[in-house]
Amino acid sequence: MAASVARVLRHRSCVPQPASFALKCKFHRSVSVCNGLLRGLNKRGIVKDSFPDDAAHDRLPRLLQSCAQTVYCGFDPTADSLHVGNLLALIGLLHFRSAGHHVIAVLGGATAQIGDPSGKTGERERLSAEAVEENTRGIRESIHRIFTNHELHFHDGSKTPGTVTVLNNMSWYKDWNVVGFLAESGRHFRMGTMLSRHSVQSRLRSSEGMSLTEFTYQAFQAYDFYHLNQIYGCKIQLGGTDQLGNLMSGHDFINKVSGEEVYGLTLPLVTSTTGDKLGKTAGNAVWLNRDRTSPFELYQFFLRQPDASVEGYLKLFTFLPLTEVESLMAQQRADPGKRLAHKRLAAEVTKLVHGKEGLESAKRCTDTLYHSSVRALEDMSDLELQELFREAPFHEQLLEPGTTIIDACRSVNAVPEGPKGYQMVSEGAVWLNHKRTDNPEQVLIPKLHILANGLTLLRVGKRNFYIIKWLGL
Repeated sequence: MAASVARVLRHRSCVPQPASFALKCKFHRSVSVCNGLLRGLNKRGIVKDSFPDDAAHDRLPRLLQSCAQTVYCGFDPTADSLHVGNLLALIGLLHFRSAGHHVIAVLGGATAQIGDPSGKTGERERLSAEAVEENTRGIRESIHRIFTNHELHFHDGSKTPGTVTVLNNMSWYKDWNVVGFLAESGRHFRMGTMLSRHSVQSRLRSSEGMSLTEFTYQAFQAYDFYHLNQIYGCKIQLGGTDQLGNLMSGHDFINKVSGEEVYGLTLPLVTSTTGDKLGKTAGNAVWLNRDRTSPFELYQFFLRQPDASVEGYLKLFTFLPLTEVESLMAQQRADPGKRLAHKRLAAEVTKLVHGKEGLESAKRCTDTLYHSSVRALEDMSDLELQELFREAPFHEQLLEPGTTIIDACRSVNAVPEGPKGYQMVSEGAVWLNHKRTDNPEQVLIPKLHILANGLTLLRVGKRNFYIIKWLGL
């Protein structure tokens, strides 16, 4: 199954194809599915605007019901992981794929070195080619994992999904030189139109202004759309509302060069409770790769959303039928204390991003930290403990016969040497595996002070955690 998600296919939508592809196209298309797709995305709030303006109401529905289409969205690898702000774009692609359409995720190995000025108050720090390549690997892993999890846990097995293609736009820019690109493509862009874009105007009015490099970004994104249109028959681009100017540039460029009609759909930007865009620049990113944000941290992010946000987030970030969302919200209003909607939201998103195992890990960590569950603590792996107590020192210690509680505390520098540390244990300031202890001379007892997984979670005071992995058991 994972192989089917990762495969890269070259195809043109609605043009003669091998028999197997034609059968696939015929199998998927139905008026009810296509009409329902855009209507459903609109009801969920996933689609905010369309370009041209009348596309979503007239031409685009007809195009989607004609046969399987190809839809793309771009992701510049300016970090080694995508974040929650990008997740909605992936979910948009997943909805199209579930309806039988082909989806392309373009990793901007080339455009990341230019820098998208949209929504930015200053120019991005330039990335080296090596950093971009490393970031591209991390984002590719995110995308493959999320599409695989969707197919495993959320996709309706009675329907065959469309194909998934992951590309790097460096593959079609690496052989270009600047003179050739400008001679071939630059003549189709009008300066007045480019200067009128909101992303350009806002920067031109700022004290820093805008570099020529950033100004050309919209030309490169436009050419990306054109390349995908010519090679893959792609006629639909998804992007955040801050990408509308870039989408319009792509539409205009393709229309001038080939005369083909293409479409842009914008997605709402995910913001914090204070209205800030969730992303790298704002410094509040919740990442989709585990080494950046653990499954527990992702789970808690959605669990802690304010009541006013949870219904909208259930529609945006989960694949639950809208009738089920309404039922969940009715249950939540009847008994707010149970927070059923919050828990379902957190579970659905964590399972999509990290799979069933990631969700189980998040729940174990939650039980350990907030419900003082010794059983959950005992079931946790070393990795989960280190993720949960990210700031806690992790020590490996040889368990010698007669090791006492005060010995264990001093061996990891959890308490001071001398009478002060002894007094802290005696006064009950030390906890082992969620249980308070007040006997410094107590010898460590397996299954009580040392769990079956060989670990001891030591806490001093309210917030100072230490993880001890005992060797020689």
